[in-house]
Amino acid sequence: MSFLEIYAAGGLVILAAMTILWLISLLVKDASIVDIFWGIGFVITGWVYFALTPDGAPGRKWLIGVLVTIWGLRLAGYIAWRNLPKGEDFRYRQWREQYGARWWWLSYFRVFLLQGVIMWVVSAPLLAAQISPTPDLGLPDLLGAAVWGVGFYFEAVGDWQMARFKAKPENKGKVLSSGVWRYTRHPNYFGDAAQWWGFWLIAVGTLSAAGLLSVFSPALMTFLLLRVSGVAMLEKSLRDAKPQYKEYIETTSAFFPCPPRKSRQ
Repeated sequence: MSFLEIYAAGGLVILAAMTILWLISLLVKDASIVDIFWGIGFVITGWVYFALTPDGAPGRKWLIGVLVTIWGLRLAGYIAWRNLPKGEDFRYRQWREQYGARWWWLSYFRVFLLQGVIMWVVSAPLLAAQISPTPDLGLPDLLGAAVWGVGFYFEAVGDWQMARFKAKPENKGKVLSSGVWRYTRHPNYFGDAAQWWGFWLIAVGTLSAAGLLSVFSPALMTFLLLRVSGVAMLEKSLRDAKPQYKEYIETTSAFFPCPPRKSRQ
């Protein structure tokens, strides 16, 4: 099978999974289960690509499979632990109230199908890395895995430190500015983006056109995290909700980890 044929097969798997998930959301009246599935969807897609690329280099295929599984399952588990006790996310509740009786079918296109398309587009390096028969694991693979590792550290440790911080009642309304949060205001978003650049470096190391062209995947993920669903959206609410956040902005990098700056005050 060609790259495009396997890529299309992955898209059909995602479409089927998102449709089933949408039907489940109608039964449980909770569209935010799509957020939990985000990481799991990439795990499923990655292993579909694994199964459909028998001529790919085995070591690289297993590397991609293991890394995407670790990333996806950790993210899904964390979001489930954080969100399930709270019920449906406020964003989806607002849309449910706004659209009323139309929400049941609008949610399929606005939430599930949209995220499914993004998932499919972003998954390209997972296939590009696995389909190539280029000789097994070399320096580019190690470099990509190292970048992935840095990203995983910032994302996982950032989530863990924030969870511990929020668990203490005395921290309500305060800003976490220690640990990895001392170097970036959004270590989890930076870490997520870095991991996808790591996947792409593994793919581009195959010296294939598919690997090189799949750069749109980490670029899109970084753009979304910076400008759409991540940093930009969260910063608007935090400025109003936490007075200390203004000083935090002055001393701490928004995205890329950097040494803290001195406050102007």
